Formats: sequence, C-alpha cells, structure tokens
Amino acid sequence: MPESRYTHGHAESVLRSHRTRSAANSAAYLLRHLAAGQRLLDVGSGPGTITADLAVLVGPGEVVALEVNDEAAALTRSGAPGVDVRVGDVHALPFADGEFDVVHAHQVLQHVADPVQALREMARVTKPGGLVAARDSDYGSFAWWPRPPELDRWLELYDAAARANGGEPDAGRRLLAWAHAAGLADVTASSSTWCWATPETRDWWGGMWADRILGSALADQLVREGRSTSQELERISAAWRSWSLDPDAWFSVHHAEILCRLPG
Repeated sequence: MPESRYTHGHAESVLRSHRTRSAANSAAYLLRHLAAGQRLLDVGSGPGTITADLAVLVGPGEVVALEVNDEAAALTRSGAPGVDVRVGDVHALPFADGEFDVVHAHQVLQHVADPVQALREMARVTKPGGLVAARDSDYGSFAWWPRPPELDRWLELYDAAARANGGEPDAGRRLLAWAHAAGLADVTASSSTWCWATPETRDWWGGMWADRILGSALADQLVREGRSTSQELERISAAWRSWSLDPDAWFSVHHAEILCRLPG
C-alpha cells in the first residue's frame, strides 16, 4: 500500500488547534445533506470533535470513525465517546462495499500518499445514491498581513516537510480533479475560509503556531532533516508572536470542498 507520514503529529499545540474544529466551522457544506438515521464514516477523525457533532446530527444513526493507528484512534475515543472507532488505511478501507450513507474526510487527503485511491475507497464503501464529502486546505493560497519574511519562511518549510512526507499541501485546488480521476462524475465543488482578525483570534492563532513551530512533529522533522535549525525556528516563533500583537494583523486559511453523489 502507498505510504505517507502525518506531518503535524499530535503534540499539545496541534491538538489545541484541532480541538476547536466542529461540524459548524469545518463541515458546513455537508450539514444540509445529513439526516437522522444515516450511517456515516468519518475518515481521519483526529481528536473527535467533528465526529461527535456528526454523531448528534445523524442520531439515532451510527457514526464509525477511522484512524490510521492506535494512538490517533485513542484521541478520537476520548473526544467522541460512544462512537465506534476503527484503525485502518484509507487506501484500503476495512469495510464492505456500500456500508455507509455518507463518507466524510476533513483535512485528510492532503496527507495521504494516493488521494485518488483514497477517494475510490471512500466511494466503494458508500451506498448507491450516497455521498462522499471531503474538505482540505490549500496552503499555497493562504493569505496574511503583515508579511514578515519569517512567516514566508514558515510556509516554505511546512511545504517542504509535507511533500517529503508524501503529502500535497496544496490539496484544496486539486480536490475536484482528484474526484474526477477517482471516477466520480456528480461532484459539487465549493470553497470556504477560516479568518483570524480580532485581538482574541490573532492571539490564539499566532500563539498556537508560535508554540507549534518549536514543539511538534513538524519542528522535530525540520531540524532532524536539516531543513532548518533551532535558532531559525525560534525566530519564526517570535515572528508569530509579534504578528499576533499587531492590530492590523489578518490571516485567512482557504479550503476547498467536494460533495460527490454516487449513482443511485
């Protein structure tokens, strides 16, 4: 099977970000298609905050969550108690054909080795007439101001590390093409953003990345592979903190979304 490595890891600074995600702020494009009684698969469920919301929305239906290893699965079980959490590979899902009404993945396809195969598998386990839904950010289209050189360097380093791990950090712009390549014909594409532009949200986003660039799997990888140094990462961290204090600071994260309806 194709292999990739998860760039972010599960440090506290990463989970601080991922635990703020909800169905409302991360899956709004999908919500009107959900109904009570559906069976839903949440691929790459992480800390389970979106998963738990989805379970409420389809109740008394069932949500099954999938994570790549036991460590990640334990995070989902903690954040979404009562959800059936499995361990498996999205490239070869451990489910029979047509088991689910909806198969959902948030910020997953950017990290996998073969996103087209992943979408094929997601479609395989979806019932006729069911829905495959995916949302991924697109790092190359992130926008921010002010623009200190250290934050440009942050994006350059992230891009290099993610690609070295077998991922595609500019996944968003490719989602529609990947869906077509996977044989999905009835696809609705859209986009949405997260934005941090208030004192409180700037402090949260900038502080989170100031910590994350110093203490996470990404930080360890950058130093281990010789892509950066501890000294440079300290400068990037300081730049994040300075950015967060600027009353003019603004940051927007661009996402793409796809809703793929299977033939009935």
